Amino acid sequence: MEQIPAAIQRALTAIDAQDNDAFVAAFAADGFVDDWGRQFRGHDRIRSWSDNELIGKRATFTGTTVSTPGNPLTIVTQVGGDGFNGPSHFTFDVQGDQLASMTITA
Repeated sequence: MEQIPAAIQRALTAIDAQDNDAFVAAFAADGFVDDWGRQFRGHDRIRSWSDNELIGKRATFTGTTVSTPGNPLTIVTQVGGDGFNGPSHFTFDVQGDQLASMTITA
């Protein structure tokens, strides 16, 4: 896989480890998740979203590849778990050493 910036890798590793604290810590204090147009800004809202939609649903990512390198960077992955299952694109915007945003689309 192409070089993935450390902030993105921390978030992906946290998902693999099912570690919501580490996932939330990958984001800047004013960072956000955009899940198909629903936006969750700030650590508390990101944590709540992840509890209900990602790590709380035991999400897994397999077959992950970088589809658009750079910043923002987009990965394509097969999502599994107890929630949504299927292919998704995750676009990450990195600012400094933290995530400014993670946007999820088809």
